[in-house]
Amino acid sequence: MSNTNVAGVYTTDFVKPGAQRPFRVTAGEAITGALADAGLIANDIQQAFASYVYGDSTCGQHALYDAFMSGIPVFNVNNNCSSGSSAIYLARQAIESGAADCVLAFGFEEMQPGALASHWEDRESPFDLFNKTLDAFGYPDAPLALRTFGAAGHHYMQRYGVAPTLFADVAVKSRSHALHNSRSLFRSPLSRDEVMQSSLVYHGYLTRLMCCPPTCGAAAAILCSKAFAERKGLSSTVTILSQAMTTDTKESLDSPINLIGSEMTRRAAAAVYENAGVGPDEIDVVELHDCFTVNEVISYEALGLCPEGESQKFVAAGDNTYGGSVVVNPSGGLMSKGHPLGATGLAQCCELVTQLRGRSGARQVPQARTALQHNLGLGGAAVVTLYQS
Repeated sequence: MSNTNVAGVYTTDFVKPGAQRPFRVTAGEAITGALADAGLIANDIQQAFASYVYGDSTCGQHALYDAFMSGIPVFNVNNNCSSGSSAIYLARQAIESGAADCVLAFGFEEMQPGALASHWEDRESPFDLFNKTLDAFGYPDAPLALRTFGAAGHHYMQRYGVAPTLFADVAVKSRSHALHNSRSLFRSPLSRDEVMQSSLVYHGYLTRLMCCPPTCGAAAAILCSKAFAERKGLSSTVTILSQAMTTDTKESLDSPINLIGSEMTRRAAAAVYENAGVGPDEIDVVELHDCFTVNEVISYEALGLCPEGESQKFVAAGDNTYGGSVVVNPSGGLMSKGHPLGATGLAQCCELVTQLRGRSGARQVPQARTALQHNLGLGGAAVVTLYQS
């Protein structure tokens, strides 16, 4: 039985690189907002986990100090694009172990325009093995994220005989959800033709509007034990029912699809379902890691939302949106909000907690009670979290 509740959440607006405020400012806003949302004060927080990818080693402390300086332990977490949910995972562990009763997880990022690139060209890359694997499959060179996810989409199309319009249709769905999210960077509708006719970025099919944009911003969540919530009289908490984190195995190198985390995700999801005694057919709302619409399609299957190879049918039936079997990315997802790496997992948590509280306004999923979060980082880590109101 889980002992961990989410007591408070907050996310800032996500903005384009060049339009951002300093990470210290946005992180401070997110932390202060989460405290207010929980009805707690700084002295209630016993530990903090700060997630980010681009920055020096104690950016977490620097970001926290604008909100409060109480001398608590602060841990800096860098787990690539899954950093935010990795911070949640560690905060939950601290509570489940009895080491703390109330823990802050927060994430932030100031990103640069364009495709993600390494900042450490003077040493071996952790992605050398990934590039060698794609070389063996014959995929052309490109920036890592474009190459890995682009190759996976091409491999998926070949394996299951689908057209790239599948990935375009997912982009259209995501943008339709973002229309009702004031925090989203992009809030105008898209058509399939617009997605398909946007500029090509990889391997003759992947277009710019099938890729999420880099953004800057921050988000935070406050986790606490059930006993702490009862003692403080917190009435709007959401339970973390189950959570699992996985990393790569040798199977990750078997195919471009596994290389982008499908196999990791499948194992994490299976562990979560088994531990909670909940099946994927019982999920009401999902926030999953759609850094490319390719990954949303592949993740439907890895999370068990539809059978393997049947994402085309799942999307065509509208089972990924309102009125279907499950609402996927009601926030608009990374495709619409953008992807400030360290904040992404925490923003997903914020969306799901708000949904389970019934406070999502025009994008509210009716009678949402059980929610699933999927956050992925290449290199690699997959974190799957199950929440229940």
